[in-house]
Amino acid sequence: MPQARVIPLHRPGGAATGSGLPAGPSTAAAVDEGHDQVEPQWYRELAGLLAFARRRCSGDYGVDEFGYDPDLTDHVLLPLLRPLYRTWFRVETVGIHHLPLDGGALVVANHSGTLPLDAVMTAIAVRDEHPAGRHLRMLGADLVFRTPLLGSLARKSGQTLACVPDAERLLASGELVGVWPEGFKGLGKRYRDRYKLQRFGRGGFVAAALRTQTMIIPCSIVGAEEIYPMIGDITPMARLLRTPYFPVTPLFPLLGPLGMIPLPSKWYIEFGKPVRTDCYQRGSADDPMLVFNLTDQIRETIQQTLHRLLIQRRNPFLG
Repeated sequence: MPQARVIPLHRPGGAATGSGLPAGPSTAAAVDEGHDQVEPQWYRELAGLLAFARRRCSGDYGVDEFGYDPDLTDHVLLPLLRPLYRTWFRVETVGIHHLPLDGGALVVANHSGTLPLDAVMTAIAVRDEHPAGRHLRMLGADLVFRTPLLGSLARKSGQTLACVPDAERLLASGELVGVWPEGFKGLGKRYRDRYKLQRFGRGGFVAAALRTQTMIIPCSIVGAEEIYPMIGDITPMARLLRTPYFPVTPLFPLLGPLGMIPLPSKWYIEFGKPVRTDCYQRGSADDPMLVFNLTDQIRETIQQTLHRLLIQRRNPFLG
């Protein structure tokens, strides 16, 4: 049975493909030498899928120490999710130039939407819109990794547990890391509280950035609040399923599985100006006031950007 190679965590530019593939979001279009015509998109996708299958059968792919499989992510997981990004949510990305071309950086975003589709859409935005086609290594709650199948897919797509040691290891190795510090408080808030940021925890993400002296990039996401407008919570069902909440939306659970189809809201994802941490002395991560002030600064930046984006969007579904 083919075995995957273990690839080193540190990779130039922080984005590897695990099998010598280009670092960009997709393979360059093949050109017919005789007629100088670009091959059809479906032909390139089919060729890429066949090449992926051949690598899996031969074991010519790699995973890192966290279980991240970039080949599977690029050729199976992301293509399945891109229609949501491009067609359903019609995501517009702003400020992608604020993400570094290489080296470690921490992307900090607001969290909402009942299900964490905002994190997935942000990862696609980084992979597809960034000039270097970087991967976003997302930090997730332990519930994600305790869920059968979902936990395995999360690991293979580059996610890891939202804890300070893992965040520091990824940042120190030059990875682009994403964190959603509102956690379930933001993800499961009621629709009446939409776009009102919840508490950003204890600032563990700021401490990790200070220790590794990597920049912090605020990220503001508009659109996720409307995909599953949460109007209630069935607490007994949540306890039975051991989940933070059991959402009640205008369509779920009334329509059953059909109610789980997200509404096609218009999305904007804006990456703000980086906040540098290399200007602080080493050991600053142990200063609680500094950590608190930086955390509050990032939170306020995201909140103000959300207000501006909401004015720009005007209509939640038409943009």
